[in-house]
Amino acid sequence: MNIASFPAKADLRLPRYQLIRDDLVRRIANGEWTPEQAIPTEADLCEAYVVSIGTLRKAIDLLVTEGVVTRTQGKGTFVRRPRFDSSLFRFFRFKSAEGHSVQPTGKVLKREIVKPGEAIRDALLLKPTEKTIHLSRVRLIDSEPVLREEIWLARNRFDALATLPLGDFGDLMYPLYERVCRQIVASATETLTVEQADKEDAATLRVHVGSPIIMVNRVALDFAGTPIEWRTTRGAATGFQYQVEIR
Repeated sequence: MNIASFPAKADLRLPRYQLIRDDLVRRIANGEWTPEQAIPTEADLCEAYVVSIGTLRKAIDLLVTEGVVTRTQGKGTFVRRPRFDSSLFRFFRFKSAEGHSVQPTGKVLKREIVKPGEAIRDALLLKPTEKTIHLSRVRLIDSEPVLREEIWLARNRFDALATLPLGDFGDLMYPLYERVCRQIVASATETLTVEQADKEDAATLRVHVGSPIIMVNRVALDFAGTPIEWRTTRGAATGFQYQVEIR
């Protein structure tokens, strides 16, 4: 692959290894190689990009450092499978009636196709005319609601979810995105705030209006760094616990 073969938007002033890194990320984000699948060997990539092994390895080293791929000695280089569905439980700790730590199940209550507000449109880098799939979801333990979630997804990326039966969404959203829509969450940013429960919180979570609520705002990104999901999760502050290890 010579320089002219890179996408038109590629900045050809960049070093060759950076162009290769960017092109590999684009191909991974487009689903050419899926999580836990090996990318081509270094020899094959050197031949495809018409570069030396040193240049190719600099590109792969960047991807390893960024957490896009992992190297396994003697086996190859594999697309990393991110695991974010349990990340909320750094913040919330739940126990079953028997006192065991558990992760809540999930249930989609409502789905609608809407034009998002400005904040969500900007977060997802959408045009004013683009629509989103909006999901209202509750997380439960022993059939008791503990978290309320609002999720917005760009319709053009997640159109298959517009008609998927609500009962087929399951407990974990990110494996569903990958399986049904070939959209993979590779990273995410989260912001925590403390608010007061509104009427919808009170009705869904069975708390008093005005009681303290922890809200986690999350923007999920694909391998290319493009935002693909905006999510707000709200839970009673009584279930909040933040833990961090300092060394």
